[in-house]
Amino acid sequence: MDVHSKEIRSYNMSRIRSKDTKPELLVRKFLHSHGFRYRLHVKDLPGKPDIVLPKYKTVIFVHGCFWHGHEGCKYFVVPKTRTEWWVNKIQTNNSNDVKAEMNLISQGWRIIKIWECELKKGALNPKLLEILLSLRL
Repeated sequence: MDVHSKEIRSYNMSRIRSKDTKPELLVRKFLHSHGFRYRLHVKDLPGKPDIVLPKYKTVIFVHGCFWHGHEGCKYFVVPKTRTEWWVNKIQTNNSNDVKAEMNLISQGWRIIKIWECELKKGALNPKLLEILLSLRL
């Protein structure tokens, strides 16, 4: 049994963003401040990547640990209600991610995947510097 009514749960779920999330904004701000210019959510590319750097033929996916099932992460916990539905949802997200990555690689794109937990306060700078270095190569 859910602790919220159907209406409250529906409202809560409607507030979850797919674009302009805090982790995505952090990465965008970092890239822009270091002189990188990018496009957002290009619909023509498989998986509609969060950030596209055409000059470097690179795409960046900023994944939420919960929504993409980040194994071994403290932010990924399978809900105790409707467990079967959630497991199916997360597995579908993962299979869509794999298909999109395969298509992008076959088109010659480099892929950088960033997890939400990698952008938490302690890990923010090392992860973003790693990205910056990989793009400059």
